[in-house]
Amino acid sequence: MSKSGTAAVLSFLIPGVGQLYNGAFLRCIFWLIVTPGLWIGSGGWLGWICHVISAYTAYQYAKRAGG
Repeated sequence: MSKSGTAAVLSFLIPGVGQLYNGAFLRCIFWLIVTPGLWIGSGGWLGWICHVISAYTAYQYAKRAGG
């Protein structure tokens, strides 16, 4: 699996971990804080959206970085 694919899977499993894998620590902290808040605050509806967006942004970041 490519680096970008690994980052996407990691971030989909636990939002922010893909960003941590990419070395984007501030992005990691953002997703680790925002996603649980939206899971709890929306009863889960926005949590799924955050999971997908987090995975997509981790994938794109790794892809731009050459992974």
